[in-house]
Amino acid sequence: MKADRAKVIRLLKTARGQLDGILKMVDDDRYCIDIANQILATESILHKVSREVLRAHMRDCVKEAVQADNADEKIDEILCLVDKISK
Repeated sequence: MKADRAKVIRLLKTARGQLDGILKMVDDDRYCIDIANQILATESILHKVSREVLRAHMRDCVKEAVQADNADEKIDEILCLVDKISK
């Protein structure tokens, strides 16, 4: 992985903490909207991590593949991921 490891780990730990908080909210029978808002906040962090990893992949892995005249596979991987995101 070429992304900033410290940043990715920090964000993932934050998301994990939020998930633990959401589980506690459910156990405590908290208000539905409060739970939904926390879920949205967690999704936002995970999207941020995903973008960070994808950016790094494009900057490094795809760039290396283009320089090695082997870009088709990397481009196909990205297109497959874009298809998944857009569903």
